Amino acid sequence: MEEEPVVLETANRRTKRTRAQTRVNEEQLHSSVNEEEREESSEDFEDSRARPKRSKALGGTSSAAAARNAHQSLIDVVKGDRRRIPLVVKHWVEHYEKDPKAAMAGLLSMMFEACGAKYHIEEDFLDQTDVDDVVVALVNMAKRGEVEDYQTSKKKDFKNFKDNLVYFWDTLVAECENGPLFDRVLFDKCMDYVIALSCTPPRVYRQVASLMGLQLVTSFIHIAKVLGSQRETTQRQLNAEQKKKVDGPRVESLNKRLSMTHEKITIIEEMMRKIFTGLFMHRYRDVEPDIRMACIQSLGVWILSYPSLFLQDLYLKYLGWTLNDKSDGVRKASVLALQNLYEVDDNVPSLGLFTERFYKRMIELADDVDISVAVCAIGLVKQLIRHQRVPEEELSSLYDLLIDDPPEIRRAIGALVYDNLIAQRLNSSQSSSGDNADSSEVHLNRLLRILGEFSKDEMLSMYVIDDIWEYMDAMKDWKRILSMLLEEELSAELSDADATNLIRLLFASIRKAVGEKIVPASDNKKQYYTKAQKDVFESSKRDITIAMMRNYPQLLRKFISDKAKIPYLLEIIVHMNLELYSLKRQDQNFKSAVLLMKEAFFKHGEKEALRSCVKALNFCATESRGELQDFAVNKLKGIEDELIMKLKSAIKEVADGDDEYTMLVNLKRLYELQLSRQISTESLYKDLAETLKNFRSIDDEVIGFLLLNMHLHVCWCLHSIINSGTVLEQSISSLISKRSALFELLESFLTTNSPEGLRASQLACRVCVIFSEQWCLFKKATFASTEIEALGYSPDEAILQKFWKLCERQLHISDEAEEEDSNREYIEETNRDAVIIAVGKLVAVDAVPKEYLAPEILSHLSMHGTSVSEVIKHLLTVLRNNGADVAWLFIEALKRVSITTC
Repeated sequence: MEEEPVVLETANRRTKRTRAQTRVNEEQLHSSVNEEEREESSEDFEDSRARPKRSKALGGTSSAAAARNAHQSLIDVVKGDRRRIPLVVKHWVEHYEKDPKAAMAGLLSMMFEACGAKYHIEEDFLDQTDVDDVVVALVNMAKRGEVEDYQTSKKKDFKNFKDNLVYFWDTLVAECENGPLFDRVLFDKCMDYVIALSCTPPRVYRQVASLMGLQLVTSFIHIAKVLGSQRETTQRQLNAEQKKKVDGPRVESLNKRLSMTHEKITIIEEMMRKIFTGLFMHRYRDVEPDIRMACIQSLGVWILSYPSLFLQDLYLKYLGWTLNDKSDGVRKASVLALQNLYEVDDNVPSLGLFTERFYKRMIELADDVDISVAVCAIGLVKQLIRHQRVPEEELSSLYDLLIDDPPEIRRAIGALVYDNLIAQRLNSSQSSSGDNADSSEVHLNRLLRILGEFSKDEMLSMYVIDDIWEYMDAMKDWKRILSMLLEEELSAELSDADATNLIRLLFASIRKAVGEKIVPASDNKKQYYTKAQKDVFESSKRDITIAMMRNYPQLLRKFISDKAKIPYLLEIIVHMNLELYSLKRQDQNFKSAVLLMKEAFFKHGEKEALRSCVKALNFCATESRGELQDFAVNKLKGIEDELIMKLKSAIKEVADGDDEYTMLVNLKRLYELQLSRQISTESLYKDLAETLKNFRSIDDEVIGFLLLNMHLHVCWCLHSIINSGTVLEQSISSLISKRSALFELLESFLTTNSPEGLRASQLACRVCVIFSEQWCLFKKATFASTEIEALGYSPDEAILQKFWKLCERQLHISDEAEEEDSNREYIEETNRDAVIIAVGKLVAVDAVPKEYLAPEILSHLSMHGTSVSEVIKHLLTVLRNNGADVAWLFIEALKRVSITTC
């Protein structure tokens, strides 16, 4: 026995609204249209109630003329004012009940003209006219170019044509509910022509006919749902009467009504099947993507709204097949239709076989070439997981998309990971901890297990955190995170690696909360925020500061010796509002934090820790207020003085034959300080130069940092002269003397070819880069005709030739040597990349005569088009973001921008 249709309350409400809207529209129309419009309406539809005399006169006119007038009104109302449609349809139905053939001829003519063809069937020949003959005539009209496409027309009059046409047929079906809908004549004839037109070659015929046919099924479903509700009510009433065990007219009446209702449902379902078989089964694979998409969208609506008929594999398979459609619009329509189906729990049992057959394809679509399709597919997979229809092992490929390029896909996968693995909302068998007071800690522990898979790659961890952040409130539960970190002993669940990941998570979450990006942007565009967004960031910064100010010194103290954790902890203060320390009377906590930063600076020698220390100390010295600022500035000055003393002592120890490690670590500390601020190292500069002259056998890394610190000192001296109000001859001569000493040392490395000279490519790279930076800074054109013209410098030909040869040598270093060297600290790009960038700077600013460029380097920088500087800027951006092989980078760069011949 056929399953009875599911009746939804919304169906009844919708029908009542439609009828009410018809009455309202009718009243509005009668009160708003002018007298002329009333007369026209009366002539067309013989409204005897409104104007009886006019109706009598119309009765004497020929029925063919009446049909043409009716047709004209129907097509005009579809083209024009949507508000007139309910009243016009009502009058047409009354006309049909009086003169079926004339009204039918007018309706068919309207249908043909909606397709763009002005073709009329005489009512007298309506029964004898063959559908195929009419369709052939219409196709011939299209071949002769006698068809107008209203649907895609850009004319203002047809702006709402498509919506009006759909509304017309929906209103017509609703108006015929208690009349011609079930006479097996009116709509059978309409369906015959709609199906026939949908199978014709002209695109416009197929488009409009498909639109009308699909809407007819949708409208039939509305009626079927109302009838189904009536059938259920009648059945309940009949059951109640039968329990009384008294046969009478009431029982007979209910049986008759039940039988009639069931018959109507059967008729209307037959009409649905007829359109599905004759139209949908052909048009869902039409050559036009728009027609295919309309079919799939309609099918999704039909299955969802009338599952008693359509929720079976006979119809579901079309949604599965179109998941492979070549049009992204069709694939998306299919995915969205399925997503709506799986959202209704009652549908899932009937979707079992379909899911088993197509779930792998649904997962594959999460990596679709079209981003919008992929995002929708991820939402669909979430529904499958919620209903436990996907094996867990099938999801591993999905989680890989957490680090995909398009941020939309990453966000969608982040939502899935949060719901499925962290909040565990998607699996009803999993215990939910949403109401538990410790839910934040539970969620954080689950996230840490995920981050544990990426602990060796910080950037991958940042991608995971970025993807999940907006969905996971526990990441913003600062107090809970701090309490987990400050426990006296790490819990059994929280290992040392988890603690590192939790600190990394805390730092990344704080940066996100104040509006910073934690992963590279795909477009490299600067982010602009509205005032409201900035206010949110400021509020977050305040909340973070209040939560951290008492606990921050404890965090630093607990992890001060851990080189993996301390860099993240040190930089947290950069995202805090230091004014609150004074307002909240937390001076002692601020001072404790600064003292711990100083301790960390002299405890660590790694780049990350040192750079974070300097960044935090500089922030405290500039952003704090009053007494706290004075305290931070004094401590920073004390660090400089102490560092110089330690470095001089280390140099003396090396001179006495001790190990070089202490000197190297302090050189790194000095280098990090000099990157951000000028340090008075007048006496130290001579010591550095003497060390390089007298101890050439020391490690290359030590030599490199000696040169780097001398280079930075020269740069700061030049900065002081340029920004000073008065130019002192003594300052200029002192700078020239220091520069000469540096150049002399650099040139000694250029001329040394013995193993004791350039023992590794890293040191050679340092020499090339420092030379390039110095020549750019002191190029003669910069200082020409100024008070400090004496500072201008241009290298002589002999030095240039040696410099180019050393650069060429770096370009031929093997990949194995590059990889070995890249494991050294402070190497931010490969040596070849660094040399190319250095040479590019020289070329871009015309720091040296271009005729000295070596052919090998010229081949990298010489083409045709725009300026070299544009290419250099592009290369710098690509190198920073990708760090790919330099040869490949140049090829790609030359594809994107052109370069002027040097």
